[in-house]
Amino acid sequence: MRILVLGGTSFVGRAITADALRGGAEVTLFNRGRTNPGLFPGARHLLGDRDTGDYTALRGGEWDAVVDVSGFWPRQVGQAMAVLGDRVGRYLFVSTQAVYQQGGLAPFSDESAPLRAPLRDAEDLTEATYGRLKVACEQDVTARYGDRSTIVRPGKVAGPHDEDRGLTYWVRRAARGGRIALPARPGQPVQVVDSRDLARLVLRLLQDGRPGAFHAVGPAEPTTLGGLITTCAEVAGSEIEIVPVPPETAPPFFPLVRAEGFWAGQQRDPARARAAGLPATPLAVTAADVLAWDRGRGEPPLDHGFTPEQEARVLAAADAR
Repeated sequence: MRILVLGGTSFVGRAITADALRGGAEVTLFNRGRTNPGLFPGARHLLGDRDTGDYTALRGGEWDAVVDVSGFWPRQVGQAMAVLGDRVGRYLFVSTQAVYQQGGLAPFSDESAPLRAPLRDAEDLTEATYGRLKVACEQDVTARYGDRSTIVRPGKVAGPHDEDRGLTYWVRRAARGGRIALPARPGQPVQVVDSRDLARLVLRLLQDGRPGAFHAVGPAEPTTLGGLITTCAEVAGSEIEIVPVPPETAPPFFPLVRAEGFWAGQQRDPARARAAGLPATPLAVTAADVLAWDRGRGEPPLDHGFTPEQEARVLAAADAR
């Protein structure tokens, strides 16, 4: 199979490219050549820039499928479709769970849940615009390619090479042991999907030619945030005590923490994707691999979550209360 990946050297795209090459696919990567440029010598590399609309390198060639992991604005997706036209067999767009209406949904909603209103003219990616921009991208891909379009909506993706650092924070913190400040209820549901499971689903969908939308979420069994932290500690062989603290004591965008009104967004129905071939790597395996990767790179500073000093102050305040 000839696969064109728009992106392909960062986190999710990296996992997809690696899986495709292992499976014997002929892979072409289209990107700026700035992120991990030495990766994947077995793939063909084409240089371009979606931010400036430079798709010159894609004006020739044919592919059985394109995997779009770097389309965030409708203009980017529209430009890619315009230059590729019918020289690709299937267009698989990697979207997000943020396309769904926020709040008010029942747990374990499927792919038919109501979407947010599409947005086409925003210049900045923010919490308010991201999901709506992706809705517009989905609609444009489906309108252009019909049954030759596939939409994958990942939940929170975790695994080695994750620069977003959601699970990485908790793996590293649990490995340190001791009392852990949790600015949320331990019973908050959490769905993380291993990046390698997401990649396997993408390749299965391409191989089988499946149209439609699919939830790439996991693990197979429901998990809570407290359970996730405990699993991270077990993997690291550390002893911990989880101490719930007021949410307002935490910095913004705390890793994996969600307000209670949005818990249903961490309880999506994975049945359609499971039937299509989405694996279910145990959370302990994902956590162990993230721990090994993080230690191997020297555990650089993280830009979110509590610093040790912040956490000590929050725990002291909790004791005083």
